[in-house]
Formats: sequence, C-alpha cells, structure tokens
Amino acid sequence: MRAPALSAPLAYRLGVGARAVAAIAGGYALAAAATAFLALLLQRLPQLPLPPLLHMGRADAVMASTLFSFTVYTCAVLWVFAARSAARAWLGLLLPAAMLACAAYLMS
Repeated sequence: MRAPALSAPLAYRLGVGARAVAAIAGGYALAAAATAFLALLLQRLPQLPLPPLLHMGRADAVMASTLFSFTVYTCAVLWVFAARSAARAWLGLLLPAAMLACAAYLMS
C-alpha cells in the first residue's frame, strides 16, 4: 500500500509551522519584553507628577504588567496568523520585542 499523497505543498506546511513557532516563541518573547518594560515604567510613575491614584508599589506594578502580558501574547498570536508571510510575522514580533527589551535594560 502506498503512502497518501500530500494535499498541500511542502512550502505551505513549512510556512504554517514557521508561523506556529513564531506565535509560540516570538509571542512569548514579545510578552516577556513588554512585561519587563511596563513593570519598570509603572515603578517609575511615582517620580512623575501624576495623581496619587497612579502611584503603585513594586508588587502592584509587576502584577499589573503580568496581567497585561496575557493581552499582548494573545494579540501577538492573532497577528502572526494575520500577517502576509511568516518572515513578516517573525519581523513584526522580534523587532518590537528587541526594542522593548533594550528599553527595559536601559531603564533598569
């Protein structure tokens, strides 16, 4: 008995696989960088002239940024599969992740 023929070309399957890896790994990298940046930013809010309601401690800043990271990750996964190509999806995740990570490094 012969093996069944592939219904889709190999390039298409590799593209979907690359998008899946981008959604998992790249989305995680973007969410982690956004979490670090936002936590540091929220910790520095007391230094800015803002209303007292926006001042939060370190634990509150980390908790708020961690909760926000779930939204970032979900949007990243949705965006990866909406991008025109897998390369554009990777670029669209890694470039902002690198920028946020650099900004978080400079803030720390």
